[in-house]
Amino acid sequence: MSKTHIEQPTEAAPEQTKGTPLVYGNYGSLITGKNPTWQYGGFPLPDGGFWQYREPNAVVVVEGDRLRVAAAPLTRSNDQVQILDNAKNMYFSTRQFEPPEQGTITLEWWMSARCLNTAPRDLYDGFVSVNLLDFGAGLALDVFMSNDVIATVYARLPFPGVPVPEEGQPDRPKYFCYFHELDIPTKPGQRHECKIAYTKSADELVFWIDGIEASHYTEVPAKMNSFLIALGLMTEKGIDQGKSASLHGQGLIGEWGPFTITQSL
Repeated sequence: MSKTHIEQPTEAAPEQTKGTPLVYGNYGSLITGKNPTWQYGGFPLPDGGFWQYREPNAVVVVEGDRLRVAAAPLTRSNDQVQILDNAKNMYFSTRQFEPPEQGTITLEWWMSARCLNTAPRDLYDGFVSVNLLDFGAGLALDVFMSNDVIATVYARLPFPGVPVPEEGQPDRPKYFCYFHELDIPTKPGQRHECKIAYTKSADELVFWIDGIEASHYTEVPAKMNSFLIALGLMTEKGIDQGKSASLHGQGLIGEWGPFTITQSL
């Protein structure tokens, strides 16, 4: 297993013909190890070690093209680095995907979340995620889902062990994270159809949930040149006086369908 995406970069996906969808899933490879399309994510530590996003007692179930991961209770935490504390169990795609220089790349999938013993209406106490991560640019484009809240997330982050990205726009923050909590109702275990579209040439980003345009951003401050897909069981609670505050016995169950990836003019 690769220890970091920096030492052993994931491979680029085969070039797509524009308009021809690519379906990315093969979740059974998580169990068999054959032709793996997913691996545990993580980041290097300052001491030369590696922090792996892996809940040791997580139960992984693959039913056809559907993945279900349950970790109850959550156990992983980090007292020093916020990004390492947030993701408890996370898989990275073993392939990178490259947006076209001209045109739009679109990803579509379904997902659901069932959260156990989490605080009502507190998304950050525990949620299920899909994350599109470009470590070179520092960009993260995400959908977060809990029992009762859905959010789109648009961020530029200082990923551990990754060179600092160039300054974007001096009149705006270099690093930021915008959690856009939506008015779209949900309930435990409810499936939602999700879509993200990114147009590199226009620096434009659009999220849809269940066919409804949920978030729309222009002037994205860095070009997304390639990204991987991450599937996460996560919290988002600030470290308090050198101690993680993210765990209190809660559990998470996430389900994901395959990703349909299309490039268009």
